[in-house]
This record gives sequence, C-alpha cells and structure tokens, in this order.
Amino acid sequence: ETYDTIPGQNKITFLLQAVRDASAAEEVKQMAAVLLRRLLSSSFEEIYPGLTLEMQTAIKTELLTSIQQETSPNIRKKVCDIAAELSRNLIDDDGNNQWPEVLKFLFDSVNSDNVGLREAALHIFWNFPGIFGNQQQHYMEVIKRMLVQCMQDQANPQIRTLAARAAASFVLSNESNTALLKHFADLLPGILQAVNESCYQGDDSVLKSLVEIADTAPKYLRPNLEATLQLCLKLCADTNLTNMQRQLALEVIVTLSETAAAMLRKHTAIVAQSVPQMLAMMVDLEDDDEWAMADELEDDDFDSNAVAGESALDRIACGLGGKIILPMIKQHIMQMLQNPDWKYRHAGLMALSAIGEGCHQQMEAILQEIVSFVLLFCSDPHPRVRYAACNAIGQMATDFAPTFQKKFHDKVISALLQTMEDQSNPRVQAHAAAALINFTEDCPKSLLIPYLDSLVQHLHVIMVAKLQELIQKGTKLVLEQVVTSIASVADTAEEKFVPYYDMFMPSLKHIVENAVQKELRLLRGKTIECISLIGLAVGKEKFMPDASAVMQLLLKTQTDFNDLEDDDPQISYMISAWARMCKILGKEFQQYLPVVMGPLMKTASIKPEVALLDTQDMENISEDDGWEFVNLGDQQSFENGDRWPGGEATA
Repeated sequence: ETYDTIPGQNKITFLLQAVRDASAAEEVKQMAAVLLRRLLSSSFEEIYPGLTLEMQTAIKTELLTSIQQETSPNIRKKVCDIAAELSRNLIDDDGNNQWPEVLKFLFDSVNSDNVGLREAALHIFWNFPGIFGNQQQHYMEVIKRMLVQCMQDQANPQIRTLAARAAASFVLSNESNTALLKHFADLLPGILQAVNESCYQGDDSVLKSLVEIADTAPKYLRPNLEATLQLCLKLCADTNLTNMQRQLALEVIVTLSETAAAMLRKHTAIVAQSVPQMLAMMVDLEDDDEWAMADELEDDDFDSNAVAGESALDRIACGLGGKIILPMIKQHIMQMLQNPDWKYRHAGLMALSAIGEGCHQQMEAILQEIVSFVLLFCSDPHPRVRYAACNAIGQMATDFAPTFQKKFHDKVISALLQTMEDQSNPRVQAHAAAALINFTEDCPKSLLIPYLDSLVQHLHVIMVAKLQELIQKGTKLVLEQVVTSIASVADTAEEKFVPYYDMFMPSLKHIVENAVQKELRLLRGKTIECISLIGLAVGKEKFMPDASAVMQLLLKTQTDFNDLEDDDPQISYMISAWARMCKILGKEFQQYLPVVMGPLMKTASIKPEVALLDTQDMENISEDDGWEFVNLGDQQSFENGDRWPGGEATA
C-alpha cells in the first residue's frame, strides 16, 4: 500500500537508484528491476511523458550504463528487460524509435569482445524484436548478419542459444511478412541446431520457440520441414531427455497438424513414425497399489507422458483426419491389446478413445468389430484395463451417438452393469457409472425403456451399498457418479421413471440433509442436481408432495450461501436446480424469489480471477501458487485463478 501511494515519477527515480545501488542485496536490486519494468509496462502513458526532458535522458543513460557496468548476470538481464520495455513504448505512431542511442548500443554491444554485452544486446532484441521500428527494412541485412554471426559463436554456447531465440522471436513478430520469412529461411538450420544442442544442456527455451513458430508462423518451416520433423522425432524418442522436452518436441509435430495440415500431409512417413512415439508415451504408467481404492480423483498429472501422449493422438487425428491416421495406428493398437503387460492393453484402449473424434468416419465403418473387441476388456484381469475399457465405451457413446446406442444397447448396458458390481475396485465402479451416464445422455428414450427396470434395480442396490460405505468409511467416489447416473436415466426416461420415484427420493433427500462436510460438497451438489432432474422427469403431480421439503432443504443451504467459498461446486448445481424447480413449480416458485435472487446475483458477479501476463512475468510466478496457465500464443499467457466447476459428467 505504501508503494502504491508513492507518485509514479518518484517511483521511477527510487527504483532506478535501487537497481544501481552497488551496496544493495541482489534480491533488492532484482525486485526493484522487476517493479520498474512493470511500472513502465502498465503506467507508461501516465508517468513518462510528464517527466522533464533531463529526467527522461537521465533514465535512458542510466539504463545503458547499468547494463555495461552491472556484474551480476541476473540483474543485467532484468535491466535489459527494462530497456526493452522502455524502447517498446518509445516507438511513435510513425514507427520512429525515439531512443536512437539504444540502437547504437545494440550494434556496439553485439560486436563487443565482452560476452556479457553480446548477451545483453541479444536479450533486448529477443524481448523486443520490433526495436528498429520503421528502420527495420533499412537494417535488414545487418540484423541478419548479427544473428548469423552470433549463432555461429563457437566459443559461447549461451550466445548461440540466445541468438537462436532472438531469431525465432524476430520471425514470430514478422509472421505475416512473407518476403521477410523467405529472406530469413536460411537461419532455420541454425535454429534447429541450437534446439538440439540446448536440449542436451537441459535448456528447453529454444525448443519452446520452435513450438511457437509451428503455432504462429508454420510456413517459415516449409523449406526445412523434413529436417524440423526429423529433429523433433529424434528428440521425442530420446528417453535420456526430460519428459517435458520430449513432450515439447512432439508438440511441434502435433501443432503443425493443426496449423499446417496440408503441409504435414506431404510428410506422412514421419507422421507414421511419430504415432508409435505417442503410444509409447501412453504406456509410461506407474504401478500403483492404491489406485483402485483412491476416493479422490486427482487431476491426472497433466505433465505425465501418458496424458501428453493421449492428447497428442487425439489432436493429430483431428488435425490430419482418420483417412491418414487410422491405417497408421490400427495395427499398433491391435498388438497392444494382445500384450500380456496391462500397461499396453490400457494404452491401447485409451488410444482408441482418443482417436474416435478425428477418425469418426473410418471407425464408424468398423464400429461393430471395435465394440465387440472393447467389451471383452470389461472383464480383463487388471482393474486399470477394465477402467480403460469403460473409458473407451463412454467416449464412443458420445463420439458415435446415437448410432452407437441404437446398434449396441443390449451388449453395452449389460457389460457396464456387470462392471459396476466390482465392489473391490471403486475406481472401476465409478468409471463404469460415468460411462453409463454418457450412454444414457444420448440414448433415445424408446431404446432405454426395455432396460429401465434392470438399470434402476442395479443403480438402487449400488446406491444403498455406497450410502452404507459413506456412513461407515466416508468413501464417496462411486456414490457421486451413481447419483449422476440415476439423474441421467431419469432425464432420458421421463414419465416412465414415476414407478421408481419412491425408491430413490428418501435416500437422496437424506444425502442433501446430512452430507454437509466440506469434502462432501461435490456429492451434495450432484445429489441436488439429481433430485431436481428426477422432479423434472416425473412431473409436477408426482413431485409436488416433496417439492416444498426439497426447496426448504435448498434454501437452508441458501441461508448459509454467503459462507460458501466462491469455488464451491455446490453453487453451480444449486443454481441449475432452482431453475429446474422453477420450471416444475411454475408460478408457485414465486414465493422463493426473495431468497433465491440474492445469491443468484452474487454468483453472476463473481469475477473469475484472470490476468494477462507476458512471458517475463510468467518466469516469476510458479504453477505451485495455484495459478493455471493457458498459453494464448503471442508470448502472452492467460492465468486462471479459480478453477470453475465443470458442467455435466464426462467419462
């Protein structure tokens, strides 16, 4: 607060003094440099033009002097960021750089014998490749020569790395200038070499630049596409590299399938070699004895190879299409499914789930054979393979609806019900229930009715057993899914659910009334959803006797609504439930409006905590602080503070 109240112009002076203070601790100088760069970035217009000319000149001189005199590489880099930020703001509307000295400084430094200064010049240019403004065309040859010369600096690997990043940054900032991309095409082999070298030095920054080029300026890669793909394939296959590096190398190929599919289709041989790499990543699973009993669904490690491989397969199938991908992968999957090691069978089934959307047409033609095969794995000896089989069924039920439901209802429903009986493996039970939700959501009512009695009896038995378990052991994972399965069946069956209403409603009300602990928030939310969906399915007449009791229960939560945390999953379930209650009760809902509207408006005004960041900011914030990063390309990231509760069930 104290810092915020200091006038901006004083801030600049104080921060610059702190950065230049030789006696200050490194952390202090570093913090001052970061604050100064942020100040110029966020409040340049408010502060800088109001400074006296002497003051403006002094700042420019101080920054350049500081870069030359600073002995700590870390602080020097931060001061270079300030200089880049200042020059970004000093390019006027006509493209004139109002700080000609910084350009002279770049030329002098890049030719200096002092490695630190060469590094500084490259760092500034990497950070702000538009620094030459309207002089860029004039200096084109010089820029190119400077980059080539630094990329060939045999004595200093860090200069080669930085020059490659700067070259990539320059290409990215001129992505739509076709002539320039052509002119700089001969720098790509050097960039690729730097990607390779830096990866083995444990630095993936140049590889990340290559991913950005594939995303934003894929045509820059065209003249050397074969070499680019070969390199990425090699890095991806090298198990000596970190998982992150291998995944980034794969990301280049996958991104190109999305941004330049036509270009990539000319290189199907390499694509065909990358498919087994993705499958190999999907086999990279841990044996975990606790797995089957886990009651909390951890977010799968998003950085795990298995998750990365699966997502890559999904994206490349959508990018290049089934005509290319299915023939490449079909044999591999068949072999994996026959492997005695559970990890291969698991990966094969997950791969089938992943390619359904992209290979839709081609798989639809052989769906009969695929489904019969997958169903066999519902009784595989290994629980995680049974889980993967449920996953494939749930995914196909969505990808191929309603054909899937029409053709395979009898086999699929009985397989899932049988798998849901697997008492000793709650994770498998829960996933079978989740697959059933996907199946019933898109199932025509007439197809479901013949199974209704059997479905309802099974779900009831499991619900009762799991309610007991909740009371005795506190486990809730399967119950959460089963409650949603019941809701989904009721939603599809509509008035045909009336005879079963009384089997379920007392237990469901009991859950809402008693499941008040924090760890049961999701269960309670899903149960509220279930009650309101059943009410909607059976209609006003059947639901009316319970309606006011249910509303009272919901409003009781209401009175405590202000105590709910913003990220409480119950909020979204509750609001949807009132909407359904309102639909059922019609005008009679009016009495509840005074209580309902307050929280509704409060939720509508929750601001998701979101911030736009640039690459430099991200380096200072770690994912451990609970931030989630969403890359928007263009060197900016989108940060998401609270994770919003998801919508309906997904398998």
